Amino acid sequence: MNLKWHLLYRITFTGMFCLLTCVAYLLYQTDQQARLHSVALAESLHKQLEFQLLRINTGIGQTNPFPDFELWKQNNNISGICISFQPAEGGHGRSLCNGEQMADTIVPAGFEYLYKLLFTPGAAITRPVSFNGRIKGVVSVTPSATMEIASAWEQIQALSGLSVLTIAFVCLLVYLNISRALRPAGIIVDGLARMQTGNLDWRLPAFEVKEWRQTAAAINQLAASQQLLLDERQRLAVRLMHLQEDERRFLCRELHDEFGQCLAAINAVAASIAQTAQQQCPDLIQEVSTIRRITLHMLQAVHGMLGRLRPAELDELGLASSLECLIRGWQSLKPAGTIYRLTINGDCGRLPEAAAMALYRITQECLTNISRHARAANASVSLDIHCDAACLTVADDGLADSLPFADRNGVGLIGIRERLAALHGVLELTIVQPHGLAVKIRLPLADTQPDL
Repeated sequence: MNLKWHLLYRITFTGMFCLLTCVAYLLYQTDQQARLHSVALAESLHKQLEFQLLRINTGIGQTNPFPDFELWKQNNNISGICISFQPAEGGHGRSLCNGEQMADTIVPAGFEYLYKLLFTPGAAITRPVSFNGRIKGVVSVTPSATMEIASAWEQIQALSGLSVLTIAFVCLLVYLNISRALRPAGIIVDGLARMQTGNLDWRLPAFEVKEWRQTAAAINQLAASQQLLLDERQRLAVRLMHLQEDERRFLCRELHDEFGQCLAAINAVAASIAQTAQQQCPDLIQEVSTIRRITLHMLQAVHGMLGRLRPAELDELGLASSLECLIRGWQSLKPAGTIYRLTINGDCGRLPEAAAMALYRITQECLTNISRHARAANASVSLDIHCDAACLTVADDGLADSLPFADRNGVGLIGIRERLAALHGVLELTIVQPHGLAVKIRLPLADTQPDL
C-alpha cells in the first residue's frame, strides 16, 4: 500500500476512535447533567416546601394552600420538567408540568433506543418533605426524556460535524506534507530503476532533508563503485579478448609455418618414395598411398583449424568477405540441409577491429548452434551498420518455440554475453513465429575501443 494512504488510513482510524470516545463521554455528561439538574431542582423544591410548612405553622404570610408551586413557576423557565407532591397520609397529591419544547431536529429511532439502553432518561428524583420530625409527603422531579435525548443528539451532531471537518483538514495537511516529504523517494526509485538498466552514470541530487540526503549520497557512492568495478571488468574483458586473438594469431602462424610445412614436407617425401617404390619395391606403394592420404587429411584439418582460429579474410579483406566465406563454408558442409543467407547493409570498413572481430565470432557461434541444435531449413544472417551502432540478427526456423535460454547459460551464450559486455553491447533473444530463434545484437560503435 502507498505510504501516504497508509498514514491517512491510520490518522482517519485514530480520529474516528477519538470521535467515538468523545461521543461516549458526551452522552455520559449529558445524562449526568440532566440528573444533576433534576437533583438540584428536587433539593430546591424540598427546601421551599419545608419553608412553606414553617410559615404555615408560624402563621407568617402563607395564604396559598400547601403545597404551593407558584414560586417555582415564576422562577423556573426550563421546559419539560414535571414536579409532583404526594402527601404521606394519602389523599390527592398535586403535580405541575412545564410544556415540552419541540426540537427542531428529528432524533433517529436507533439513537433513541441506544440512549435509553445505556442510560435512564426521564428518571424521577424524589425527596421526602418533613417538619418537626414528621414526614409530610414526597416531592418528585421528573425531567423530559424526549428533550434530554434531543439535546444529546444535537450536541453529537455539532461535535461530529466539527470532528469530521477537523479530521478531513488534518488528513489534507498530512497528505500534502507527506507528499512533499516523500517526493525524494520517487526520485530515488526512478534513479534506482535507471541504474538497474545499466545507466550507472545517473546520480541522485542532494535533498534538503538530512535522511534523504544521506540515502542519496550512499546510493551515489554505491553506483560510482559499481561503475568503477564495471569499467575495470570491461577493460579486463577487452584485454582478455585481445590476448585471446593474439594467442589465436600465434597458433595460426605456428600451425601454418611449422605444422603445415612439416605435413607438406611429409607429403613430398611420400611422393618421392612412391616413385622409387614403383621401380624398386612395388610392395610399398600401398603403404605410401596410405601415408599420403593421412597427410592430406591432416593438411585439410589444419586448414580448417586455421580458418576457425583466425580467418585470413578478416585481416586481409575485412568483415564482409569473412562472413561470406563463413556462410559458404557452412553451406558447403550441408548441401542438402540448412540454407544459409547473408545480408549486409552499410560499410563494414568503418568498424573498429574489436567490433569486427566480435561480430564475426558471434556469427560463428550462432551458426554453430544452428547446425548442432536447431534442425532448421533456413538460416539468415543480417548485418546493419549505422552511424552509431552495428546491428546483427541471426535467425532460423528451427525447433525453438520458447525461451529457456534465460535459465540456461551454455558456454557459447556466456561467450557471446562476455564479448558484448566488454564492448557495451546488448543481446536479445526472441522466438520467430511459428517457431525458431532470433539472436539480435546491438553493438555501439562509440564504445568498442575502451582504454586498456
